[in-house]
Amino acid sequence: MLRIAIPNKGSLSGPASAMLHEAGYRQRKESKELVLVDPANEVEFFYLRPRDIAIYVSSGRLDIGITGRDLLVDSGADAEAILPLGFARSTFHYATRPGAAKGIEDFSGMTIATSYEGIVARHLADSGIDAAVVHLDGAVETAIQLGVAQVIADVVETGTSLRNAGLEVVGEPIMTSEAVVVRRTGATEDPEVDRFLRRLQGVLVARTYVMMDYDCRAEHLERAVALTPGLESPTVSPLHNEGWVAVRAMVPTVDAQRIMDDLYALGARAILTTAIHACRL
Repeated sequence: MLRIAIPNKGSLSGPASAMLHEAGYRQRKESKELVLVDPANEVEFFYLRPRDIAIYVSSGRLDIGITGRDLLVDSGADAEAILPLGFARSTFHYATRPGAAKGIEDFSGMTIATSYEGIVARHLADSGIDAAVVHLDGAVETAIQLGVAQVIADVVETGTSLRNAGLEVVGEPIMTSEAVVVRRTGATEDPEVDRFLRRLQGVLVARTYVMMDYDCRAEHLERAVALTPGLESPTVSPLHNEGWVAVRAMVPTVDAQRIMDDLYALGARAILTTAIHACRL
């Protein structure tokens, strides 16, 4: 039975469970549940602290897990990301008081407060910057005001919290992050893991594409197909009315409305889009 670690709380938890549900797996109904067995799919889910998941996976106790790329890197665990999942995206930045530093090169001799000590220490070492790093759990925006540090390093989404604390971003991003599936580095190939990944990839495709159907005149077919090439090629079927064909193809969701406009201008009619709930490519 495949043993999988899932975030038990935080910004990773809800989207991870939603994706697994879309992929056909049972998910817990109560937040107090720490272990859930899905016998139909031969999977056992363990709901763990997101920061600990990479460590459990690297130990070999669990086969794979879902966590943030930033948490994976920060843990220093012997694990690797094998599939990006496209949610919980964030950017990791340094921040300080306006005018206190122009770039990372000005951090020498300063103290940097962060909840991600592993990431920051590694980034400073790679950049040749001699600065102290102090670890704080939770929000670090007040560390400068309270004199604990001169710089902070934290996840930045909108930047509102930083501005409210009177801080500004300094330098280029340290790293970008998103939810990923992780596996122990060097783990042997496992058909059950491959099946799990295919299911998640199917969800990602289903979220990215819609199915588009439309009717068009046969003489306009080549121009219409150029707008909707599909993945391999579209399905084209003759209609009862001579000279008309029906076309079906997958199109990117973000482009669907523009493509519908272009098809309509071309003379296509009965243009429909349908959500895709599952997919295998």
